[in-house]
Amino acid sequence: MNIVSVDLGTTNIKAAVFDCRLQTIQVFSKAVSYDRRGDMVEFDGESYFRDILSLIRDAASAGKKANGKDTVQIVFTGQAESLVLLGDDGLPAAPVISWLDMRSSEECQELKHAFPHALSYQITGQPDLIPTWPITKILWIRRHSPELFQRTAKFLLLKDYMIYRLCGNLAGDYAIYSFSHYFDISNKCYWKEILAYCGVSPRQLPPLAPSGTAAGTLLACHCCPGSGLTPDTKVNIGTLDHFAGMIGTGSIREGQVSESAGTVLSIAALTSAPVLDRGNLPNYCGPFPGSYVLLPVCESGGFSMEWYKTQFLEQTSYQELNQILSARMEKNLPVFLPYLTGTNAPDYNTHASGVFFGIRAEHDKYDLALSVMTGVACLLKKNLDYMEQAGIPIQKIISTGGGARSPVWTQMKANITGHTIEVPDNEEAPCLGAAVMAAVQEGYYPDYDAAIASCVTIGQRYLPAEHPVYQRTWNLFNRVYDGLAGSFQF
Repeated sequence: MNIVSVDLGTTNIKAAVFDCRLQTIQVFSKAVSYDRRGDMVEFDGESYFRDILSLIRDAASAGKKANGKDTVQIVFTGQAESLVLLGDDGLPAAPVISWLDMRSSEECQELKHAFPHALSYQITGQPDLIPTWPITKILWIRRHSPELFQRTAKFLLLKDYMIYRLCGNLAGDYAIYSFSHYFDISNKCYWKEILAYCGVSPRQLPPLAPSGTAAGTLLACHCCPGSGLTPDTKVNIGTLDHFAGMIGTGSIREGQVSESAGTVLSIAALTSAPVLDRGNLPNYCGPFPGSYVLLPVCESGGFSMEWYKTQFLEQTSYQELNQILSARMEKNLPVFLPYLTGTNAPDYNTHASGVFFGIRAEHDKYDLALSVMTGVACLLKKNLDYMEQAGIPIQKIISTGGGARSPVWTQMKANITGHTIEVPDNEEAPCLGAAVMAAVQEGYYPDYDAAIASCVTIGQRYLPAEHPVYQRTWNLFNRVYDGLAGSFQF
């Protein structure tokens, strides 16, 4: 039997088909289009669904041809916070509001005033109330578009809507709703007080379920003869892309940290209980029963390198850049603070900005490129150190994403953090991880360890190297940030 994993991506959506031994048969993808107006970022929910359905059909057909089997499960992963306003007709009453949308900054301040930080943190596990969270968008709609607010029968997140359209049932995932700011992560229920403040009844929200729950079976209208899709095909709610990526890289034990080195740097560590005594570690319900994930997110991670290369090294390929920089690893370089969009974890200073410090006449554009990579490595270490101080063990780091393809950058991260970093062979870790969830649920493997052992292989392993320049850089990075922390707001 085949499994189709669907990744509800921000830039691209994907559908990957796997056989029952978790071997990839084929991957299909399509870019997502947005309507951007100032702080507002929206997209058409129906077009998004039609594209998802088309990709699912392509993937299922490919599996049928290659493996001669029907699709037993469609399992989801992907983004969390994008908000769907569902009308009485079961269709979106307005364009989907992307998690990228920043319209609700005033509503953030209102909610912060109404619900003190200590209370919000203990309930939601979130150190800050930011415009990304759906609760702030809901309040914005109530304040600025009351007629639309009244017409909205259900407030769904994106994955809920895709599942609803495929199987006709509503189901919200604990892991995804940890990103809503109206979910109680300890009691696994909606936070009724903040919903009431925003004028929403829990009846307007989907029933909640653990990650990996089957929401139903595929509606007959979506089944094409000979495609491999049947009314017996299960629709599985899956889990968040970061968490599926942890499974797809074998990072399912405490002490194993998953680093997603994409445009955004995210650092995920599995725990058996929320860590709420520090006050600023982000906590989420994890992909397994009773599990939690600490997930600090740094928006200026890989984006810093994308920005620098676009502005100053546009004609230089990443392969050429790695060759040039490999000979400069132990050179004294300027320090770079990678806070081009402010900083989230662990400092949460929205006024912070990017800084090059210590530039001299002998430094060139390639030195500064390596400084950017090193600055992001220091940001990674800062978050890892904070986790360790909170009692979270770190034995090794498993890295995925575009940044993991750079041997220089990954080696620098190992050198700065002092931790071994492993890079898996499979670059579609979220889709693979979602497929693992389905395969274990179907009984193709007795447990996650057995499934991972059969399909996850490590391509590269980077051991930390010692040199005085790395400690000097780390010390200077902290001194520069501490010295400027009070001067960023100007």
